[in-house]
Amino acid sequence: MIRMVVMQPLPGIGDMIWHLPHIRALAQHAGGPVTLVAKPRSRADEIFAAEDTVRDIIWADRNPADGRGRNDGPLGLWHLVRTLRAGRFDAAVLLHHSPTLAFAALAARIPSRQGYGIGVQRRFLNRGPYLPATIMREHQFRRATRFLQATGIAMQELEPRLPIAPAARDAVRLRLASTARPLVALGIGSSEASRQWGPTRIATLARALLDAGWPTVVLLGGPGDVDLAREIQAGTGDDTPRVLPALGWHLTEAAALLAEAEFYVGNTTGVMNMAAAVGIRTYSLFGTTPPFHHSSQILPIVSPEGGPDDGMARVTLAAVLDAIASDRGSLGPIPTRDGDASSLAVTGSRVDPSTHQ
Repeated sequence: MIRMVVMQPLPGIGDMIWHLPHIRALAQHAGGPVTLVAKPRSRADEIFAAEDTVRDIIWADRNPADGRGRNDGPLGLWHLVRTLRAGRFDAAVLLHHSPTLAFAALAARIPSRQGYGIGVQRRFLNRGPYLPATIMREHQFRRATRFLQATGIAMQELEPRLPIAPAARDAVRLRLASTARPLVALGIGSSEASRQWGPTRIATLARALLDAGWPTVVLLGGPGDVDLAREIQAGTGDDTPRVLPALGWHLTEAAALLAEAEFYVGNTTGVMNMAAAVGIRTYSLFGTTPPFHHSSQILPIVSPEGGPDDGMARVTLAAVLDAIASDRGSLGPIPTRDGDASSLAVTGSRVDPSTHQ
């Protein structure tokens, strides 16, 4: 077995979701679990909680949004080097173009060092192949995929897949024991104001879905979205009891909740990527970024042309409702032959995340 450290320093939850197939492929290539270098905001420990692909995690606390990280500056970088050196790794693989992390791997005396090899990073690596600089125009999922293809490491999954921990599934089903089914999930939070669709639009969408026959709408967000969730609930009037907030949940339980939903609607956040990865239809609002095409479950809803800062404001409720209805064949639940409500539709059917490859 190769004692391998894999470095994926992109900071977001969605960034880590994108790299699930690549990290698993590297673990299989190494013959066992790898050590992962990741940023704390990625919440990689929660994402990998339901599997044994990752042995442990080294947090690279660099350039956090709220100040100076533990591994910033020369002294902080030296702490990271010492941690890597203590791991006695045989190989380091960088799923990124960072020259700083490549230097850290060199300074930690890791014998085999591979990465994208773009720009200065190549000086600190000693194994190819290297990607062309033009790869930087492509989505991060595609970059990592191209890198593994170039190295000859097989990927067993063509898109991200997030397994559900049995304990988390049981806990969420217990939480939802008195909740009317079926339910749909709406993502309300955003790390950037420009990606926020706004409480009025979300509340109007929730009302439309409830009017279409969905018994329950769940609002997913972070612990800082409490006021936003209350504003959305208030905007649904008499239907407020049927709009349930799920804010700041552990990611294992958030994933289990998403797996219980019939579909998800939200902006381009980590939760949106989680929804697609657990195997439910994901209607994603792209107002400020180009659409993602790494998952067959994502149906992009793109804003009309205009400035990037007001892109979400130009995503209309009509466009969202039309996309859902056209994709599923109905805006509301679709009755099955026995008369029960189901969301199974021609193109929006659910996929079991335990078997989806």
